[in-house]
Amino acid sequence: MALIEMVMPKMGESVMEGTVLSWLKNVGDTIEEDESILEVATDKVDTEIPSTHSGILKEILAQEGDVVEVGKPIAFIETDAADAPVADAPSAEDDTVKEAEKIMETAAATVAAPDIPAKSGEKFFSPLVRNIAKEEGISLEELEAINGTGQDGRVTKNDILAYLKDKKNGNTPAAPISPAKSSEHPLRPAPQPMPVSVSGDDEIIEMDRMRKMISERMVDSRRISAHVTSFVEADVTNMVNWRRKMKSTFMERDGQVLTFTPIMIEAVAKAIKDYPMINIQVDGDKIIKKRHINIGMAVALPSGNLIVPVIHDADKMNLVGITEKVNDLAKRARAGQLKPDELAGGTYTVSNVGSFGNVMGTPIIMQPQVAILALGAIQKKPAVIETPEGDFIGIRHKMFMSHSYDHRVVDGALGGMFVRRVADYLEQFDVNRTA
Repeated sequence: MALIEMVMPKMGESVMEGTVLSWLKNVGDTIEEDESILEVATDKVDTEIPSTHSGILKEILAQEGDVVEVGKPIAFIETDAADAPVADAPSAEDDTVKEAEKIMETAAATVAAPDIPAKSGEKFFSPLVRNIAKEEGISLEELEAINGTGQDGRVTKNDILAYLKDKKNGNTPAAPISPAKSSEHPLRPAPQPMPVSVSGDDEIIEMDRMRKMISERMVDSRRISAHVTSFVEADVTNMVNWRRKMKSTFMERDGQVLTFTPIMIEAVAKAIKDYPMINIQVDGDKIIKKRHINIGMAVALPSGNLIVPVIHDADKMNLVGITEKVNDLAKRARAGQLKPDELAGGTYTVSNVGSFGNVMGTPIIMQPQVAILALGAIQKKPAVIETPEGDFIGIRHKMFMSHSYDHRVVDGALGGMFVRRVADYLEQFDVNRTA
C-alpha cells in the first residue's frame, strides 16, 4: 500500500489558487483515477477536479471554503501501486512543530504591523497582508479599498501586491476619506451608500459568488476606463440572406448550427487586423499592443449571470472553424464545463444584446481590454436604396452596433472608424461564398 499526496492542480496560465467548494467523495470512499472528487472555484470558473490515482480517499486536508495555492496538498489517497511515490503521513510531532511555527509567524507579523487591525468592518486582514501593508506604508483606508479575491472578499497576498504595482504606476484611485478626515478635504467627501428600505413584503436574495465577482469587476471597469460609446447602423441584408441560404448546408456538411454570431466575430477579427491599436491593453503609462487576436463572447447562463469564453486567434480561423468554436464554447459555458484557459487571454469582447430583443446598448469594457462591441437585434426596416436608375424605398435588414471604448487610449476617430469598418464588412458580405 502507498499513500499518495494529491495537490491543487494548475487550472490555467494565470490561476494561482482555488477555493474548495465541495468534496464529492468522503474519507474512506473508493475512487477511480480521473474520477471527479471535488469542486473548486477560481476567479475565472468553477470546475470539478479528477483524482490523480485510483484507491481510497484516506484524508482530506483542504476543507470546504479553504483557499489553496496551486501545488499545495489537498488530500491523501491510499493506493495499491507499489511504484507510486510515497508521501510521509504527517506525524503528531510534525503537526505540533508546524502549529508552533505558524503561531510564531503570526505573532511576528502582528507585532510588525500593530497599526493595522485584523478586522475592519466586514473585512478581515491576514498577518501577512497586514505586514506587507505596514512595510509599504499602506494605510487602513487604502487597505479597505482593495477589492479582495479571497474567500468572502478577503484581501490576499496577490491582491495587495497587485495594488502596490498599480500604485507604483499611478493607476490606483485615491484612498477613501474617513469621516474623521472629511473636514480636511471638503470637496471630496467619502462616498456613502444610499440607505435601503426593507419591508416585510420584500424578498432578500443573497448574491452568489459569481454575481459578487461580476459586480466588483463592472464597478472597477467604470472606475478605471473613461467609457465612450459610438453607434453605427448597418444594413446586413446580404448577411441575413446568405445565412438563410447556407444554414442547411452547414448542418449537413459540418454538423454545425450556423448563427449570426460567428459571422459577426469573423468581421470583428478582420476589422481588428485593419485597426490593430484597438487590440491593446494599458499598463500604467504604457500601451501593450497584443500580437494575438483573442475575441471573447458574452454568454448568458441559466442563472442569469454572464460568462465570457474566449476564441483564441480568431483571425486565423475560417468561418466553419469559428462556428464550431462558438457553438462548443456556448454549449459548455451553459453546462458549467469550461476550462480556466478558455476564459483567459481575451483582447477584445463581443456581446450580442440582440438575443434579448435589445436594439442597442452601452456595454462595459472587460478589463484589461480597451473596447467592447454590442450587437443589437436585426430588424426589417424601410430604407432608401440607391440604384443607377434612381432611388426607391425597399425593405432591408438593419442592425445597430454599439462600440464602447476607453477614451484614455482610444480616440473618437479610432473608436468610430473601427465600428464603421465592422459594419462595412457585414454590409459588403459576399453572398456567393460557400464557407
